[in-house]
Amino acid sequence: MRHNKKFNHLSRTASHRSAMLANMAISLIEHKRITTTVAKAKALKKYVEPLITKAKDDSTNSRRVVFSYLQNKEAIKELFGEVAQKVGDRPGGYTRIIKLGHRFSDTADICFIELVDFDENMAKAPKAAKRTRRGGKKAAAAEAPKAEEAVAEAPAAEEAKAE
Repeated sequence: MRHNKKFNHLSRTASHRSAMLANMAISLIEHKRITTTVAKAKALKKYVEPLITKAKDDSTNSRRVVFSYLQNKEAIKELFGEVAQKVGDRPGGYTRIIKLGHRFSDTADICFIELVDFDENMAKAPKAAKRTRRGGKKAAAAEAPKAEEAVAEAPAAEEAKAE
């Protein structure tokens, strides 16, 4: 029978597992990215995402509920302040797991788990339009005199304003 196999116990007792997940959640909230094993990251994702959803509603009751899980005032301030503000419009999926490979000592699968909106490298920024230059050196030479003319016109315009 497969009773009580709904989640990964991570080879720990219930109290050890809950303390470990709380500590990992605090580290994730404070540092925005942590390195851990894939199994722990998946368990942490299930643990921390409901807390982030709860933090989107900044009320006394939601702060108390989240504090009962984390037991860290600084993490609560960070979660209800900066983190909740960034993920306010996101309907879910606040964390991302990026696999890194195997650990050298015991070949455990290692990964990053990070908060999605805090990674500058993965942020979707609008890309600048790609400019193509046709004509080679002639096009660059034609642009240079135009820039010199603009510089020459600027002092003349300032003199006219002064008079």
